[in-house]
Amino acid sequence: MTWLEPVVYLSMRVYRASRYAALASLTLVLCATSTFADSTDQAKRLHDRIAGVHPDSSTLISMRDEIDAGDPLAAALIATTSPEFYSVTLKNFAAPWTNRDRSVFVPLDDYIATVIGIVRDDVDFREILHGDVIYTGTGVTPYSNNSNAHYEELESQGVDLQSNLTASTQSAVTGLPAAATAGVMTTRSASRAFFIDGTNRAMFRFTMLNHMCRDMEEVHDVSRTPDRIRQDVSRSPGGDSRVFLNNCIGCHAGMDGMTQAFAYYDFEYDVASDPEAQNGSLNYNDAGEADPVTGTRVEEKYYNNALNFEYGYVTPDDSWINYWREGPNKLLGWDSALAGNGAGAKSLGQELANTQVFAQCQVEKVFENVCLRPPQDSADRTQISNMVGSLQTGGYNLRRTFAEAAVYCMGE
Repeated sequence: MTWLEPVVYLSMRVYRASRYAALASLTLVLCATSTFADSTDQAKRLHDRIAGVHPDSSTLISMRDEIDAGDPLAAALIATTSPEFYSVTLKNFAAPWTNRDRSVFVPLDDYIATVIGIVRDDVDFREILHGDVIYTGTGVTPYSNNSNAHYEELESQGVDLQSNLTASTQSAVTGLPAAATAGVMTTRSASRAFFIDGTNRAMFRFTMLNHMCRDMEEVHDVSRTPDRIRQDVSRSPGGDSRVFLNNCIGCHAGMDGMTQAFAYYDFEYDVASDPEAQNGSLNYNDAGEADPVTGTRVEEKYYNNALNFEYGYVTPDDSWINYWREGPNKLLGWDSALAGNGAGAKSLGQELANTQVFAQCQVEKVFENVCLRPPQDSADRTQISNMVGSLQTGGYNLRRTFAEAAVYCMGE
């Protein structure tokens, strides 16, 4: 060791000690600022959490006054009147539900606009799965069953969604029979994503994923009756019946019993000239109409690959049954006031929207969206439970749920 090395070593120790002291002082200052932030700072944080932008001066004063009066929830509700809450926060909140990739990078459409409108108007959020409801705008290309141009123009022109969206019914705007409407499930956007091609099971799977926060693996139950499993599901995949008994049946026994509700729906488009289905539209076989292949109102897709197991279930109509009301999936919290069976997408939407897990899912999504993290500890879980109770007793007002989450996380 040279004579210089101890000096360098001592200098580095002094530097590190002074740096740690400075960091400790800064931490104390930040903690003190967070703990003792005045009402103006708290109002700014609330607004940032909800709208993603700073409030204007008049909004800030109104929010500050509510906080000073001991009502931060009222302050947070003021923040939900910001245009950015609708055009950015809610748009990005709903966008992943509209496509199989669950991407946020999609244009505005009837699905997203309807979610935004329902939240803005404090409509019972359960309506998103069974209501005869749709929101459209004005001053642009009129709504079309064959195009998304109406909503894309609203977005490209920067139209204020808070003031420009108008509530209507799908039966009036799209011509779908009122009894066949099922909230966002029967919007053009959802139909293009989940009724297109295939066997309509995608609509059920993504509805479960997006609105009950459960993918099929999480509701897997091999103990249910398999009598509604369609012909296209092989009972001996790869020549081994154990694969069906231990795997396939776990999803299909419950899913196929409920996806029968979608038997009259299809998204029709020209595969040759329009492979991306940009100009397709939802088709519904109403009473008196028949599919040319099945000879009934049931769409041909329900008879796909019928020779895989010809003794499987042949779909005769759109009646459905929920076998998951028993067994482990009983814990999803099905509403005992409902029958657990019915006909068509609307009644199935009511079955799903009235579960305990539907309410839980909405609250968890809002919490993560506002707090920028999932629930982590017992305090968070208690808050989630309280917010679920508030949602259920408060008419499923999701705008209030955003406000409650923002108040809880505003000090973070």
